[in-house]
Amino acid sequence: MANAAVRKHAPPPSWRAEVMDAQFTIGRRSGDAPAIEDACRVGIMRRIAAARLRCCGLQALTDDVTLIVSELLTNALLHSGTSEIRLKLTVEEGLLRIAVSDGVPSGMPPGPGPAGEDAESGRGLILVAALAQDQGGAFGISDRGTTAWCTLALPPQEAS
Repeated sequence: MANAAVRKHAPPPSWRAEVMDAQFTIGRRSGDAPAIEDACRVGIMRRIAAARLRCCGLQALTDDVTLIVSELLTNALLHSGTSEIRLKLTVEEGLLRIAVSDGVPSGMPPGPGPAGEDAESGRGLILVAALAQDQGGAFGISDRGTTAWCTLALPPQEAS
């Protein structure tokens, strides 16, 4: 038994679990840019999400999830004017759902829009939507614009 290989399996499609639920407070802004401490929290949340995926046997999704977490958190940090952001990862019905809520309703929900040819930003949500679609999932924004979310299909289970 000591030499038995340990295999990590993705949860079966009927499994439902909370992978991560984290909330953090945003400092007061002075100007357009967020405080450096707030920008650093994006990296911290990305690392925590990667660690939680490993704990749940979902490390195959790490690269895509960390990129999506970065984009959605940065978008909320830069554009919402909120004082709190919540990141939640859950598994249900064969999908990993990543949701970032800022609690600030907007008159028009933010969504992927065209970025100028020379623009240095403005492509994050387009990238999130493309990754979600490529991974058998979807991307969306809540009706009130308070939550941006996407789903990714869980990787197939390893053969026994």
